[in-house]
Amino acid sequence: MFKPRYTISSRLLANIKRITELVADLNNRNFSGVILAEFERRAREISAFSSTSIEGNPLPLTDVKRIMKNAPAHIRDSEKEVLNYNRALMELDSRVKGERMVFDLPLILKIQKTVTQDLIEKHRSGHLRQEPVFVNDPRTRQAVYLPPEQNEVERLMDELLNYIKKNEATVDPLILAGLFHRQFVIIHPFVDGNGRTARLATKVLLAKMGLNTFNLFSFENYYNDNVSKYFQRVGLVGNYYDATSQTDFTSWLEYFTDGIIDELLRVGKELEKADISPTTELKDYHKKIIKYLENNGYISDRDYVTLTKRAKPTRNLDFRKLIALELIEKFGKGKATYYKLKK
Repeated sequence: MFKPRYTISSRLLANIKRITELVADLNNRNFSGVILAEFERRAREISAFSSTSIEGNPLPLTDVKRIMKNAPAHIRDSEKEVLNYNRALMELDSRVKGERMVFDLPLILKIQKTVTQDLIEKHRSGHLRQEPVFVNDPRTRQAVYLPPEQNEVERLMDELLNYIKKNEATVDPLILAGLFHRQFVIIHPFVDGNGRTARLATKVLLAKMGLNTFNLFSFENYYNDNVSKYFQRVGLVGNYYDATSQTDFTSWLEYFTDGIIDELLRVGKELEKADISPTTELKDYHKKIIKYLENNGYISDRDYVTLTKRAKPTRNLDFRKLIALELIEKFGKGKATYYKLKK
């Protein structure tokens, strides 16, 4: 039975209080839809970059942004990792917003299948491992941890998920999410994709319990700033059967909540800057396009002429800005070009 050992230290208690204050402050502030849309896009880019970078993906953030924007047809495995992670982010965000989320083993299997699609063998994608694995130190590539045997993985995952379900009403959500994250990594239930799945599943659990990090935040970014420290805090060293009885989650929970505070502060500062930035500000003529689309479903340049006296080159710039902010999408070519609100 999973019975995690941890202490509500003064630091952990202060972190939980600080997070509550920061979230309340952000919830009480109003930001335009343009700014929020821009930050959602950025959060996906940073999350996809950071979470795959933690696992050794060499692509820089500039390449990640390009790949996510263009989704090229012929891609390398490193690029596929990024697109898979982004697809998982978008699918999970949609499910969270639709309130169709059940946090269970089938969901976790689906996450792992998405992030590993076309990267590992089909019988290992979307399935708990049926073979022994070992965990390497990311710096030395030497084996440092031997997870539990494969025939115990399903039982251990059931115990973890039952613990989460049983304690949802009595244990602080931040503590529960932190406990889940580390115990998942300790169990190491898959042959590949454990880290990416752990981070995505933790985002789902936080959202389900009231802290949605899909929209604006990327706590993966905090871990990626110091990968060695992340692995030292989240993992174990040695043999699972020797180490697990001595495992104390306190320092990990402090580090986990430190990361959420760090990301909330970072995003809060950037939101303040963006709120007065001309790059995200919608002028009256931009708003006319949006309103026309809401009423009519699509708009062409011929329609836009009836709404404004702006010259054709500036009308093109208006459409391009809304496309860049991911508020509208372009369809057709030449004179047949038209635009729709982005779903």
